[in-house]
Amino acid sequence: MKENNSAKYKSLLALSALGVVYGDIGTSPLYALKESFHHAHNIAVAPENIFGILSLIFWSLIIVVSIKYLVFIVRADNQGEGGVLALTALLGTVSLKSPKVLRVLTLLGIFGTALLYGDGIITPAISVLSAVEGLEIAAPKLHNYILPITITILIGLFSIQKHGTTKVGKVFGPITLLWFVILLVLGVSKIIEKPEILMAVNPMYAVNFFMINAWKGFVVLGSVFLVVTGGEALYSDLGHFGKSPIRIAWFVVVLPALIINYFGQGALLLQNPKAIESPFFLMAPDWALIPLIIIATLSTCIASQALITGVFSITMQAVQLQYIPRVTIDHTSSEEFGQIYVRTVNTLLMISCITLVLTFKTSSNLAAAYGIAVTTTMVITTILFYFVAVYSWNWNKIAAFLLCGFFIVIEGSFWGANLLKVLHGGWFPLVVGLLIFTVMTTWHKGRQILSARMLEIILPLNDFLHSIRTNPPQRVPGVAVYMSGHPQYTPPTLAQSFKHFKCVHEHMIFLFVQTVDIPHVPESNRVRLQNIGPHIYKVIIQYGFMDMPNVPQAMKGLQLDGGLSFDADQSTFFLGREHIIATNREGMSLWREKLFAMMSRNAQPATHFFQIPRSRVFEIGSMIDL
Repeated sequence: MKENNSAKYKSLLALSALGVVYGDIGTSPLYALKESFHHAHNIAVAPENIFGILSLIFWSLIIVVSIKYLVFIVRADNQGEGGVLALTALLGTVSLKSPKVLRVLTLLGIFGTALLYGDGIITPAISVLSAVEGLEIAAPKLHNYILPITITILIGLFSIQKHGTTKVGKVFGPITLLWFVILLVLGVSKIIEKPEILMAVNPMYAVNFFMINAWKGFVVLGSVFLVVTGGEALYSDLGHFGKSPIRIAWFVVVLPALIINYFGQGALLLQNPKAIESPFFLMAPDWALIPLIIIATLSTCIASQALITGVFSITMQAVQLQYIPRVTIDHTSSEEFGQIYVRTVNTLLMISCITLVLTFKTSSNLAAAYGIAVTTTMVITTILFYFVAVYSWNWNKIAAFLLCGFFIVIEGSFWGANLLKVLHGGWFPLVVGLLIFTVMTTWHKGRQILSARMLEIILPLNDFLHSIRTNPPQRVPGVAVYMSGHPQYTPPTLAQSFKHFKCVHEHMIFLFVQTVDIPHVPESNRVRLQNIGPHIYKVIIQYGFMDMPNVPQAMKGLQLDGGLSFDADQSTFFLGREHIIATNREGMSLWREKLFAMMSRNAQPATHFFQIPRSRVFEIGSMIDL
């Protein structure tokens, strides 16, 4: 019975994964083949080109998604969590001799993560806009309403994110399943009329396409890449559903539906080359056009879910790994820990998507901006995977090099073709990525410098303990908890309060909260209590980078001297708030220090982040010259 329940649960997760993970790649048929024959490419809608592009599409889905991601990359999970940042965290297990190489790889991983934010803005915009544009085929008079309808849908999409991916997935999963069934039916209906189109699975058609079109054929790769743009989001969403449900959904439903639909579009073009203006919608009979547009619009809303949830996941990881300031993170499921909602990020994504739609106006214009961020992240993922496989998993270097080299050649071709889009809109995700990269590296470096500055002005903990043993201060009733980031040093809040009040509490707890390079720390291993003096304790709490800190819950029931049990509501938490002053001291450039100071002022208070009762907090400020 347990196994049946497990199988049923995986099936339900696979259904949810259809909506949350595969919405993006599942709606690519709306625009991918059309954009491959875009007038800017000057590629004739001739049989040899139709077969060639379909062959490229088929083998891209097989090599990039089926083999690279679902066979190999998903193995590089960090205790169940995926994404380029989780892969970067795995580098901590790599025994490289050169710290410089490790630093370069880490920066690459951070940059790849930053680029996903840019992609998270473009995906909802192009997906929804491409579906709503189908209204022009059914009713050309609705042209002026395309943008308002798109914006309304985007607002609605981002508004429901607070309900969580579990509820969203339960609603979206069945709709997406229906969408893939429609893709399959439409494709089969046209393939039956032109079954010879199935010959496009022969890779020689792709080779012949490049021989005929040369440079123009290479340029087309930038549009062909649109068929695999959901691959990196698939990896980022790994923690939401797990490997098995994601693989089941792909091989059983998604891959067959996509291939059949693309080939169906190709069969249509063999019959009617003029259908290239909208091959997807023109596959449908006239009576089905309006229902198809409606389901396509719903599906493109779902398509955006993969990137939105992926961005939520990497935001949480980045906060815990100290690459971005603390933000409010809400857990939306008691069963699947990785299902979260980040209000600030959700709002910024919504505003950015709407701005993008108003700026680019059409899906074809957005397609020019789409792809460069994902291809760059894919190449970075392959590079990081090689080092993890060789230096952490002890794979054979030659075998790993040949495998990753093969992927790099494929993705490098896509990357080169997408670079040509930079001047036509591809600059947008790169600018967003560079801005996020600057924020992430500035925050991380700033925290390191701040930590070093604090160590310059605080005493080693043993020295402080020695001083109060030799000259016992006045002890006042109660339990005081002093939070600090350095287990071997006196918490600055204690040093400052003692300097002014000349007394300490009867029970003193030095609390150190650490984030380790694994997603989750079991509760049984989370808290360590050490008695280091009369009624003086050191408590170390460890969280994984996907854990949500809850200090009172972790410390609940800790046994102190005299039979006292720790109670957060009867204790006082001393927290520090640093006021950063940018200076010309060695560390970072002045503008980055000012940026760090601004982010520090606007970061979520530690009280909220660690879920400490506000009524039990005593905050002590300090001025720090950075």
